[in-house]
Amino acid sequence: MSLAAYCVFCCRRIGTSSPTTKSDLPWKDIRKISKLTGSLILGGFVFITYEVLALKKLLTLDTQAVQQEKLKSYIYIHTVSLDPSERQGITYKARKELHKVVRKILETEAKIFRRPFDEHFSKFAEDHERALWVLLKRSQSDDRIIRLQAVQQLTENGHWHDYQYRTVAQACDQRTVIGLARSKDIDLRFFLPPPPLPKVKDDYAIEDELRLLLVSLPQTDLEQCVQYFTSLALRESSQTLAAQRGGLWCFGGNGLPYCETLSKVPSETVELFCLQALVQHSKVSTHCDKIEANGGLQLLQRIYQLRNDSAKIQRNIIRIIGNMALDERLHSSIVRAGWVSILAEAMKSPHVIQSSHASRALANLDRETVQEKYPDGVYVLHPQNRSSQPIKADVLFIHGLLGAAFKTWRQQDINQTLDVKASEGEEVYSECWPKTWLASDCPSLRIVSVEYDTHLSDWKTKCPIEDHRKSIAYRSNELLNKLRAAGVGDRPLVWVSHSMGGLLVKKMLVDASKNPEMDKIVNNTRGIIFYSVPHHGSQLAEYSMNARYLFFPSVEVKELSTDSPALKELNDDFLSFAKDKKFPVLSFAETLPTHIGSMIKLHVVPVDSANLGIGDLIPVEVNHLNICKPKKKDTFLYQYTVKFIQDALARELGS
Repeated sequence: MSLAAYCVFCCRRIGTSSPTTKSDLPWKDIRKISKLTGSLILGGFVFITYEVLALKKLLTLDTQAVQQEKLKSYIYIHTVSLDPSERQGITYKARKELHKVVRKILETEAKIFRRPFDEHFSKFAEDHERALWVLLKRSQSDDRIIRLQAVQQLTENGHWHDYQYRTVAQACDQRTVIGLARSKDIDLRFFLPPPPLPKVKDDYAIEDELRLLLVSLPQTDLEQCVQYFTSLALRESSQTLAAQRGGLWCFGGNGLPYCETLSKVPSETVELFCLQALVQHSKVSTHCDKIEANGGLQLLQRIYQLRNDSAKIQRNIIRIIGNMALDERLHSSIVRAGWVSILAEAMKSPHVIQSSHASRALANLDRETVQEKYPDGVYVLHPQNRSSQPIKADVLFIHGLLGAAFKTWRQQDINQTLDVKASEGEEVYSECWPKTWLASDCPSLRIVSVEYDTHLSDWKTKCPIEDHRKSIAYRSNELLNKLRAAGVGDRPLVWVSHSMGGLLVKKMLVDASKNPEMDKIVNNTRGIIFYSVPHHGSQLAEYSMNARYLFFPSVEVKELSTDSPALKELNDDFLSFAKDKKFPVLSFAETLPTHIGSMIKLHVVPVDSANLGIGDLIPVEVNHLNICKPKKKDTFLYQYTVKFIQDALARELGS
């Protein structure tokens, strides 16, 4: 301003002075002033033009995209901190003031030329917009703590716009998308949908593709039972041969009923038969590589989408994905195939079996917060999501004969007529009380449930070496290895078992005490709960042996007979071992008979057999099936169980 005033003053001086000759005019001074003023004006104009163009470039959007997606702007900021104290540098302040000036210029220009000025484009890097990109940047930080905090903040902010969810879905990396999937109540818009699958011909048959996939898998390095079932699945997948079989066939402990007409086997049955064979292959790491290389991930996804009405088929598919996720080399392939979004959706299922299978698969994918790996048959009931609360102890649930990881521990069935509705104050029925009730009462516990196949009759076992696999000794060794892989023994733990599961717990502890690699499991055991465990044999075994020509008792049932030498030896070994370790023991005994079928009424485990000889024994007026199924949360059976767990882990739980 002072320079311009000086120029004006000089001009006025020249104009008001007396006439002189041209040689007297101060042309040299005028030329110097012009050069200096022109340079300043030109430089300032160039600088302002550059800043305007730079700002315009940042604020330019495709108008069609604005109309379709209602986008505000795409602003990519990677180095700006959310902390205001870190943004007070001279450069930042200068650019901020400059952009204020430019904004005023744009507003003035819009008024002069009567153009609309969109307020959406008038702000530079809003805090809400900038926060999204800062969190995405932090989610890829080299610091693990920063990454975890960023993922948590992404999920906790419930005010993202739709386009911002889509931005995260496209911009986040593999670790972040898995972390989002394992977050509680996650919005599914954070995930890209699975890639579209190639179109298939009208005569496309899924069972043919499954057979081709099974044929492509190696038959080496497999247990004999897996080899047997694979060849059986390939043979029986032919509908003609399967129809000739008829009757009831069982693979892996699950009944596969054929069609009653014997004219055609339903395609769903064939697919399920092949999928269960594929489950066995997915337990072998080298075979998982072959499944992925031969397009198995895409084929399984197609079946999952087509069979959305079959929970059993979808569970088997997720079970295969969970087994494949044990191999970290396959994680990127699983993520690229779009399985994370499918698993995240399955986690929201109201059915505990479906959500627990998905939870296991995601936990095996999450190497950021989960150090353990969960082999086939080992399920975490709580916590199934990422949690900031530290896990202080473990509680393990082991089911018994004909039981399962979930259905054994459900709330006792309530007999109600269809036209009578539950009152509003009545609590919601629990499909698995350890997952709902116990997790609510003891949130700092990790609750694990184990599943293995058992049979009453040899009619349902066709594998030539199945007898060896079903013995308590074999199962003990198999489960011990699985539990150690899942980190059991690293924390204090309490065992909860029903029926034959209690015998398995005793066998595992006795075997672990003799194996230095399993010492942690023994040393960290804080207590054991037995629900009607036949320590001295079961009347079910006696009945089955007497009706052997009709019933063909399985190996499990034979081992429960009162005169079983293996049962007596196990009980003696455990008593000696438990008394030395001074384990707290709580035993519940049934006092009512159990209906087996429509004609048989049997007291499966008498009170005398349920009496281990150490710890507390509490008779309960229920039958064998309901001894581990409390009617309500406030019943004696559940409350006494929770109190025992809390007392056994009082030091860890702080109560």
